[in-house]
Amino acid sequence: MRILAFLIPAFLALTTLVRAEMLPDPEIESVIRDQMTAFEADDFDTAFGYAAPNIQMIFRNSDNFGMMVRRGYPMVWRPAGVRFGPLRTIDGTLWQQVIVTDQEGRLHVLDYAMEDIGGQWRIAGVQLIPAPDVAA
Repeated sequence: MRILAFLIPAFLALTTLVRAEMLPDPEIESVIRDQMTAFEADDFDTAFGYAAPNIQMIFRNSDNFGMMVRRGYPMVWRPAGVRFGPLRTIDGTLWQQVIVTDQEGRLHVLDYAMEDIGGQWRIAGVQLIPAPDVAA
């Protein structure tokens, strides 16, 4: 009976946590969309402003940042379509999944690490999630 008394509150807390993590955050989605809009306009100064300080320190200026995006993330630079997947916390970091369709119609799944900087969301990193191997 003691185990059951412990498990029920733990289960309810976990269920609440999972539900809270699954709710979309319009502010986070807006930051990602606004950065992509800036990329599409080749406005790398504005796009660089959505990057968290750690990213800004790595690339040092918007020109370097823009070159990295054009070369490494062309699907983000010129997306044909964007939709948002789940928002979740992993090891204390908030991750927003973004599904991007590129100009050739291929889907790409990216995870955006988000950081609250003085009450404003900033992008602290992006990782491309490899497509699973599918055997015929």
